[in-house]
Amino acid sequence: MTITSPNTLPIPVAPEPSTRMQIAALVFSMTNAVLFGAGLIVVLMVPALNAHAGLWIAIVVAASLILSAPFAWLLAPRLRARYWRHHPIDPLHLS
Repeated sequence: MTITSPNTLPIPVAPEPSTRMQIAALVFSMTNAVLFGAGLIVVLMVPALNAHAGLWIAIVVAASLILSAPFAWLLAPRLRARYWRHHPIDPLHLS
């Protein structure tokens, strides 16, 4: 899409990010924190990993950053009201 006015050249306008992308960007930090916390607990509770905690914590940081993006992308549609109109809630299976 471009915007034009008299006596000027067309100015390209960046497209609006999708709603799913906006929700995923908000959810990314929360999923990252949960994955990092779970990984950190595993590293600190397992004696073999705790012996080399510096290396394993760095691996957990990298893994949580990499894995949280797909998790946030998959979770984003479920956070929209439109999803729940098409998927009625079964009272026996809330999760």
